[in-house]
Amino acid sequence: MDATPVLGEATPVLLTSAQPTSTTRLLAEAAARRGLEVVTLDGSLLPEALAGRLVHWYGGPLLADRIAGRLDLALLEPADDWLTGLPEEFTGRRIELTTLSEARTVRRPLFAKPPSDKQFPAAVYADGSRLPRQGERIGPDTPVLLSDVVTFAVEYRLFVLDGQIVTGSRYARYGRLDTARLAGSGNEAEVRAFADRLLETERASLPSAVVVDVGLIQDPDTGREQWAVVEANMPWFAHSYAVDPDAVLDVVLRATGPRGEVAASDQRFLRGQAALTTGLGPGPAA
Repeated sequence: MDATPVLGEATPVLLTSAQPTSTTRLLAEAAARRGLEVVTLDGSLLPEALAGRLVHWYGGPLLADRIAGRLDLALLEPADDWLTGLPEEFTGRRIELTTLSEARTVRRPLFAKPPSDKQFPAAVYADGSRLPRQGERIGPDTPVLLSDVVTFAVEYRLFVLDGQIVTGSRYARYGRLDTARLAGSGNEAEVRAFADRLLETERASLPSAVVVDVGLIQDPDTGREQWAVVEANMPWFAHSYAVDPDAVLDVVLRATGPRGEVAASDQRFLRGQAALTTGLGPGPAA
């Protein structure tokens, strides 16, 4: 008997951008196995063609912003200033959220990145004057996360659902791409212990579906080592690296979907309405 699901208007949809990535392909395959209809948003499809359908999203934030209202699509994301509110035991470095114009006045080496939308490259800059100039996508009020320059010996990406790690992957060593599954790795116990402590303490400050990157800071001068949070990201625009795509799909489906199905505890993490909760200024002292 043919087990292929019969697709129709009642079938949930995983809508993806037309930009091909390995994560998009893996999620599409996982969604199809689960009986979702996988649809690519390209020039031949208008979002209105999916109006009234239960739609989930995997793709970039700029395109998501254009289609969310037309599809009643809710998108969960961590607050821009989440890192600045963490205790030093979880960050291992000084972090602040400011604006691009203010960041330009900083006269020390710094690591700078946009909190979520990737309007410019996350990188180490000699000082604030080297940050990108204004353009079509960035202006003086563009939010910028600044942190002390540290060395992460190894970094892991964790997909989290309801405060629990559902899958994870190493993605870098000393800033260079180097992927491997978290499960069975030499650092698994340490990563899980640190992440479990973080999630137990900070679960209420994160959406129920989120990506958290953690890493091991090494200070070459003092020999100090400390596990720390790298950043938190929206699952619907996060590369999966070497993780289990079926587990990633679970997180993506929770992080995107109809507004009417968003839990009360997640309402404040809806993209487009999150407000700064800690204000601008310095984070924990290094």
